[in-house]
Amino acid sequence: MLTSPRQRGVSLVEAMVALVIGGILLAMAMPNFSAWIAGTRIRSTTEGLLAGLQYAKSEATTRNTQVRFQLTSSLDATCVRSATSTNWIVDVVDADADADSVVGQCNAMPSDTAAPSILQVRSASETGSGVAVNADADQVVFNGLGRQVPVVAGTPPGNVTIDVTPSSATGRCVAGGGKITCLRIVVSPAGQVRMCNPAVAATDPQSC
Repeated sequence: MLTSPRQRGVSLVEAMVALVIGGILLAMAMPNFSAWIAGTRIRSTTEGLLAGLQYAKSEATTRNTQVRFQLTSSLDATCVRSATSTNWIVDVVDADADADSVVGQCNAMPSDTAAPSILQVRSASETGSGVAVNADADQVVFNGLGRQVPVVAGTPPGNVTIDVTPSSATGRCVAGGGKITCLRIVVSPAGQVRMCNPAVAATDPQSC
């Protein structure tokens, strides 16, 4: 008479060993996973800023007039320009750039005719938390040729850089000894807008 092989289950010791090994592997993977999440947020924010700048340049050439991209502290009636914010607004610059400023009017309805002539807005909440922005200018103005124009009269425009990094609570960039890929946007006086990685070698196509 044939008998079927005796089935053997997993012992308690084997289950405990498997759990310990799984815990070790998970602990090893967590820093890399956290860095990946932070890097994803940074890329999303950077791509949003890049899209806003490219939109402003495109509208300037299409309309053959000056169009401004600016970072703002909020999108309500208390807003001011801020070089460390991820909120941004694109608006048409009329004859007097200060008179039609969006400052204090960031909640105005988009309009082609009524000041502050807002064309597009984007909120910081769309890119999530854990991201910091540090720009060396809170606004960039493009003319009908797609070139930068002086924000301060008599001062020729230079490269504008916008660094996007993790907030202090979420880790460090690769350039600072961390594991998170941080990004930078550079706008040249000629109006070229590009995203780059400040941590890679100068010979790399992605370098800044």
